[in-house]
Amino acid sequence: MKPFRVRDDLTRNHVGAYALPLGVEPIDLPEPSQGYVLDYVLGTDDDPDTYAFQIVVSHERLVPLLRDAFALLPEHVHPVVEVGSRDAYRAMDVFMAIDPIPVEEFLAVWDEYEPFILEDANIGMGANSEEPFIEVFVDTWKGLLMSVPVEMRREVQTLLRRHGLREVAETWPEGLERLDAAPMRPREVLVLDDDECPDLDEVLMQLRQRFTLELNVDPGENLDERGRSLGLTLWNAIAVARRPGRTTVGAYITVWVTAASLDDLEELVMSTVEGLSGWEYEALYSCDRVAFDERPESLNEIAPRRQRAEVHQVVIEEW
Repeated sequence: MKPFRVRDDLTRNHVGAYALPLGVEPIDLPEPSQGYVLDYVLGTDDDPDTYAFQIVVSHERLVPLLRDAFALLPEHVHPVVEVGSRDAYRAMDVFMAIDPIPVEEFLAVWDEYEPFILEDANIGMGANSEEPFIEVFVDTWKGLLMSVPVEMRREVQTLLRRHGLREVAETWPEGLERLDAAPMRPREVLVLDDDECPDLDEVLMQLRQRFTLELNVDPGENLDERGRSLGLTLWNAIAVARRPGRTTVGAYITVWVTAASLDDLEELVMSTVEGLSGWEYEALYSCDRVAFDERPESLNEIAPRRQRAEVHQVVIEEW
């Protein structure tokens, strides 16, 4: 697989004085107010009270601000990656590191992927720590979100003033995401000249492996965004497999499965791949729940209500 490359044939768009990431094409997008909105957040359970800063700056101002924000992180952090989801029952996929890593390790990976993270409108990335509780996160709109303990409020405000930022009533107009007509549309920022060029899924898999990220869901349950149990659902999973002893020969193996949880899905996919002649399971590339009405025509014969977990279809794409 080639290293990712950001396209050099895109023109950066602006709304007023605000420069957008390359992955955003405005349609009827108003200019935001550059600055920050500050909220006091009451802690729950054992979590402390915090101040949450929602910061919006033009693209050319974001990198130096990020450098100062990352300097507030302690010695060990948990990386976090967020992407728009294809799953039928949630809007975003959030991946988190179970174990903390040295902040220097996080920053080294950040520097490597920053040209993509700061341009693509489908992905957000950052890190947080538990003691003290600090989070620095760049969202999909390339806003900077910072959460800090109450006693760090003035330190962060001083940092923001150094970058010419003041508190504002709102950054993006309230309710922008609920407009009937989309005010913007995302566009591809990666070079995808051939099958060897990594796409978003490949970059996400690389980050998952580098940081040992896990999808932030209960793997033993099958819940929607509101916490309601869905029972058995249809899943589309893609696994990466290798030929034994041949690291340069592999395949993407697409498996359509009925399963009652992520754990059940992974078990079915692993056993399916291991049962194929000449293939070894390496990793789960992607997995998404699919609404029954959105199933492919090849699965038209399966029943809308299924009583057990099972594999419906396997497709091997060798490379």
